[in-house]
Amino acid sequence: MSVKYCIPVIPSADLEKSLRLWVDGLGFSTNSEMHKDGKLIFCMLRKGDLWFMLNERAGTPVKPEDYESIRLYWTPTDIHQSRERLKSLGYAVSELDDRDYGQTEFFLTDDDGYAHCFGVPTQK
Repeated sequence: MSVKYCIPVIPSADLEKSLRLWVDGLGFSTNSEMHKDGKLIFCMLRKGDLWFMLNERAGTPVKPEDYESIRLYWTPTDIHQSRERLKSLGYAVSELDDRDYGQTEFFLTDDDGYAHCFGVPTQK
């Protein structure tokens, strides 16, 4: 089997709010959008060869207490700049941590409860 792309679908309780992280924080642009009754319910996000779909989460907009969902691992070109950018946008980012497995990482949880880890090889 040959696969050209894999595009993760990210359910969101409030797409407009989610776009703040994806567009302002991570530098993606919206490629196409779908609205229903004036509300954004779907959009494609793109940054270079990276693609994601955001769609309105089915069911309750309130995240259940035991909700276990996707986790995203990002490898920024400049981890310090990325951390400061997200922090300046008001996201609660963790401290940078040099892990024993050779990665320097920080974490944040977005408004939908998704965990985002940002990591690069630790510089010696």
